[in-house]
Amino acid sequence: MVELMETKFEIDQKVVYPSQGVGIVKEVFEKKFKDTTIPYYKIYIEASDMIVMVPVEKTEDLGIRQIVSAQEAEEALNLLSDEFEPITSDWKLRYQMNLDLLKKGTIKDIATIVRCLYNRSKVKELPILERKLYDSAKKLLEDEISFALGKTTKEIAETIHVKLEPPGATPKVKHVITMDDDEDDDLMDDISSKSDDDSDDSDSADEMGSDEDFDEEDDSF
Repeated sequence: MVELMETKFEIDQKVVYPSQGVGIVKEVFEKKFKDTTIPYYKIYIEASDMIVMVPVEKTEDLGIRQIVSAQEAEEALNLLSDEFEPITSDWKLRYQMNLDLLKKGTIKDIATIVRCLYNRSKVKELPILERKLYDSAKKLLEDEISFALGKTTKEIAETIHVKLEPPGATPKVKHVITMDDDEDDDLMDDISSKSDDDSDDSDSADEMGSDEDFDEEDDSF
């Protein structure tokens, strides 16, 4: 029976789904595949107005976790103002590193992405893919911290901006590691050679992961 099944999250509990956003567990149910019964979470993602079904046993692999405490939220905000290592101009390395952090999905990982790409944007305008990654990470950070601290996303957005660029503070980026054979312009050339639809499909695959990870059946609700 589903009621007796041991699960990590409870119904109506808020959780974070890395690369998707803050969601709420709406249901825990079971699906049968041949002779096997698999427990699933039904999670509603408010930001995209989407319902996803995730196998209970896959939640850890996907990085799905509970909302952080208020203390952890404050620590993530403070991390935005910390000094950090120089930013590489190798967009392939930079993008992949930040994408990996987003998939891991701890709140400090997400804050690190926001800090990195915001400060990189002060050196040079972000390419399309990195801008999308920055916007996704920033939105996820705003949503989770607003829940953790009981404030509006607008208030948190303002706090994040002040942390990233305190009034009167000198820029935190002192220099950039330059790679002669890899520059952001190469990325723009790659993107311009593809249609917008192709780019969107690629982004969706990166964010959502493999179809085997979870089963979506929005048409049944």
